[in-house]
Amino acid sequence: MKSRLLGPALATAAIAATTLGVAAVQAPSAAAAAKPNCHSAIINVPAKETVKIRTSPKTSATAIGVWGKGKKGALCSDGKSFKGGSYKACGKKSNLWLYGGPNSSSKEGYVPRTCIKW
Repeated sequence: MKSRLLGPALATAAIAATTLGVAAVQAPSAAAAAKPNCHSAIINVPAKETVKIRTSPKTSATAIGVWGKGKKGALCSDGKSFKGGSYKACGKKSNLWLYGGPNSSSKEGYVPRTCIKW
């Protein structure tokens, strides 16, 4: 008898939540992740090699710019590393990424940690 009443009870709860304006709880997607705190940054950090700036911490993410070798830039979140896709860059393997960009550009995104000198 309990199982016959469960369906109508769930439907009633869903209608009540909608009527009261209660939003459904969902896990945040990777695309909806908050941008790192760029108010707390390390500045004048050079790139060891030219690297692509990406929209997320993985090599398959869209490249939105380039941070040239020797060019100075800034790292957001005080240089905090973010775990992401594995890569081999600048002579090392890693899965750690930094968020930032060169001073000469307004582009900010994820770059391989092994290629930034700080």
